[in-house]
Amino acid sequence: MVNEWYKEAAVYQIWPRSFKDGNGDGIGDLWGVLEKLDYIKSLGVDAIWFSPLYPSPQADFGYDIADYRDICSDYGTLEVFKQVLDGAHERGLKVIMDLVVNHTSDEHEWFKESKKGDDNPYHDYYFWRKGKGKNGKKPPNNWLSLFEGKAWEYDENLGEYYLHLFAKKQPDLNMDNPKVREEVKGIMEFWLSMGVDGFREDVITFISKAEGLPDGFPLPAATGIEHYRKGPHLLEYLTEFQNDVLKKYDAFTVGEAPMMTPERALEYVEEGKNQVLNMMFHFQHMNVDCIGMNCIRRKFKLTRLKKVYNDWQKKLYRKGWNALYIENHDQPRIVSRYGNDKEFHDESAKMLATMYICQSGTPFIYQGQEIGMTNIHMDSLDDYVDVAIQNDCRTLRKFGFSDEKILETENAISRDNARTPVQWSAKKNAGFTDGETPWFKINPNYKTINVASQEKDKNSVLNYYRKLLKTRKENPVLIYGDFEEHYKSSEELFVYERNYEGKRALVICSFSPKTVTFRAPAGFDLTAGKLLICNYKDAPAKPSICALRPYEARVYLYNA
Repeated sequence: MVNEWYKEAAVYQIWPRSFKDGNGDGIGDLWGVLEKLDYIKSLGVDAIWFSPLYPSPQADFGYDIADYRDICSDYGTLEVFKQVLDGAHERGLKVIMDLVVNHTSDEHEWFKESKKGDDNPYHDYYFWRKGKGKNGKKPPNNWLSLFEGKAWEYDENLGEYYLHLFAKKQPDLNMDNPKVREEVKGIMEFWLSMGVDGFREDVITFISKAEGLPDGFPLPAATGIEHYRKGPHLLEYLTEFQNDVLKKYDAFTVGEAPMMTPERALEYVEEGKNQVLNMMFHFQHMNVDCIGMNCIRRKFKLTRLKKVYNDWQKKLYRKGWNALYIENHDQPRIVSRYGNDKEFHDESAKMLATMYICQSGTPFIYQGQEIGMTNIHMDSLDDYVDVAIQNDCRTLRKFGFSDEKILETENAISRDNARTPVQWSAKKNAGFTDGETPWFKINPNYKTINVASQEKDKNSVLNYYRKLLKTRKENPVLIYGDFEEHYKSSEELFVYERNYEGKRALVICSFSPKTVTFRAPAGFDLTAGKLLICNYKDAPAKPSICALRPYEARVYLYNA
């Protein structure tokens, strides 16, 4: 196993619109990031990943890009970005940009040109197709968008349809066109030559579509996904990007891949082979309380979660590297989802952090996660701003859900839960902005859950994250150790051990709101191990047994 900086690192994700407003207009920006660089460094992370900062009409809040080589005016300028980049590097923080090349905005100059006719050189940058039927008004195939209705939008002037797997304002790029791939490589070169350290590659496994764009198997949502979730030229194109650009800069890459499995991930991340990505974001551990694309809920089962982690930990160990996350801009807040944000907020937030950060892989931490920010409760579907809500509503109505039930579902699973402004203090607007009105609703619990109050409390969720990340760095067994699960059938306990170079660690996590009797696995003496971290003030135990309090987490270190 090759030791790399990113394996020992932790990454902090910034969704810029909601991080910190530095100029008083109610929108998070790069001036706000500059102000908080020391805070980010204090967490013990090693890199910042920025969700898209580029000019955008904000149909999907930055994931609809109108210009890949500039900064959105809401967030600042290229000059301010360079200040942030330099400031981060001065503090030993690397900077990772979001690379979104499956699609652009329909306001990108390439798309505007492509609409001028099939003789325009940019027409083949996108998937333009004639319609079917007598009048050509039937879409070219039966694919459904993941965000807005059918995957095809008709252009009256051109008399053709264009493909959009996501929002209507996000037309898909035709990566089969070599000119498009050259454009992608130019974008990479632009940012890497400026000093950016790598990319998180958005839905990168969707960039190659099946030849001929055939009809897909009919589904309530995502019809056609089998024809693009792993296209025929995907590995070829990723290899081209790697060989022509990324290798020259030793750039870090993490791909985002819906419907990914550990076996398939190894095709892209296996070291010593044709490795085209350093690691892969998957969604399997985010689907243990839902079905498909999140909007159909089911009861959380710990055994389901453990099976996913066990698969990824075992199948990638000594072959490829895991990307570890439990929150990001596309997921609701984890303490409200897999934890208990009412009676045991702090305990469950700390336990969940321990559960995933002590596994093999690079931990990613999403803004506000480190203070245990929770889901927000909306009173109306009209309060939501995320474009994906439209598709959720359409899908749920097909299954007979009332709007009242849909609202209940969205309060639990909406991406907007992760996009409320970061709660910096108990001051007006949670200290997010000095302006009068923040761009989006602030969670009313900001007066009790905020950075300022947690800075003063040595036992806060914030300070627990700092201690946990420091503990991980100081103990290579928690970075490079193997993974062996205990009590697989338990619906209350997630227990695993790590072994590496004469050390072994025992990680104990209770998912129960009640006290649970814990018996140590064979070979572990709870009184002989060094307690590295616990989310309670003490950790009483007998050699082979202890009473785990609600959502308790402990990590013990032993000599093998």
